[in-house]
Amino acid sequence: MHLKIITHDKIVFDENVDEIYTRGVDGEFGILKDHVPVMTALDVGVTKVVQDSKYTMFTTMGGVFQFKDNKAIILTDVAENSNDIDVVRAKSAKERAEARLADKSAEIDAKRAEAALARAKARLQAAISSNS
Repeated sequence: MHLKIITHDKIVFDENVDEIYTRGVDGEFGILKDHVPVMTALDVGVTKVVQDSKYTMFTTMGGVFQFKDNKAIILTDVAENSNDIDVVRAKSAKERAEARLADKSAEIDAKRAEAALARAKARLQAAISSNS
């Protein structure tokens, strides 16, 4: 089957794959060859792609997943290969978001801080999983 991961700026991934695991708004799911057609909204999370028993991790920051006729497409605002993630920067972003959420006296946009925290956690999960 074929997977294409597309952002507004570029095609991040465009290859044949054996398995796809990603996170929809209703939870994590996997796709194998000849799966029934599906279309769902994606949550912020990690997409794992398996090719010849080797896997690659991508962060996918929301978007849409579509699968039909052994062709999968992920349309997302941001997608990053785990090898391109700056772990130090992601840890720093996570710590900043956690500090903003913990500071009850500060006037913050909680939704924005929670979204930043989710993105940082996804980046760290992808980076750490790809190095395991």
